[in-house]
Amino acid sequence: MTMNRLIGGVVFAVGLLLLWFAYNATQAPMEELSNTVTGRYGNETMWYFAIGIAAVAGGGLLAAFGIRK
Repeated sequence: MTMNRLIGGVVFAVGLLLLWFAYNATQAPMEELSNTVTGRYGNETMWYFAIGIAAVAGGGLLAAFGIRK
């Protein structure tokens, strides 16, 4: 396993962890109230989702294909 694929796997795992944090944040009482009133989640929750999705996509691609020389 090359170093690039190993890094890709770690980034993928971190992305999954961030998505888990984001999901748990959406279940918080104040976040649910905010979503009910405004129809949106808070900025911190949205950042967790955005960075988590990007990390899962990028890490998955890097782990699957790696960088070939």
